[in-house]
Amino acid sequence: MTWTDCSIVHLQRRSTASGAALLSKQIIARFPEDPHDHRQCFDEAMNTAENLCKRLGLKLTAQRRRVLELLWSSHKPLGAYEILDMLNKQGAGAAPTTVYRALDFLLSNGLIHRIESLNAFVGCAAPDKEHGGQFLICSSCGLTAELDDDGLTEEIRDRAAKLGFDVKKQTIEVSGLCPACFVPNNK
Repeated sequence: MTWTDCSIVHLQRRSTASGAALLSKQIIARFPEDPHDHRQCFDEAMNTAENLCKRLGLKLTAQRRRVLELLWSSHKPLGAYEILDMLNKQGAGAAPTTVYRALDFLLSNGLIHRIESLNAFVGCAAPDKEHGGQFLICSSCGLTAELDDDGLTEEIRDRAAKLGFDVKKQTIEVSGLCPACFVPNNK
């Protein structure tokens, strides 16, 4: 099951306190394991993006596609200027506005996420599924995993409502160490 490192993996379904609704907890994108067939998850992500754009009548232009490919080239978030440098090293002759327009398109259509704390972007492994943004970010190597916990999303929404606050968007970013960088004290 190496390719699922980048795909949706169901963890658990449970009832709410009243037992009325089922909430899901999913890993949208795992930390990659060694060995990791990144080509398969890359191809899957690009096919999903192309199909979603086709279904919604959106244009995944060559420039937008290239930016998305760069974001999927690893599991580390990339900043706009990192993407610009990568494009220019490939001879694209891109300008910052070109990159920002591509990122705006990809972001507004759910194909990528913005990691606010890093001012960077990462590909979304489930762009065709509405979900909250819950990210685990390795402070050592920069790898990022994405979670989708409906219970956590609802808890925040409920607590905010009790304060009279209307939640429009939720993004949770947790910094720590991924399995490859974590060294327990007893080793």
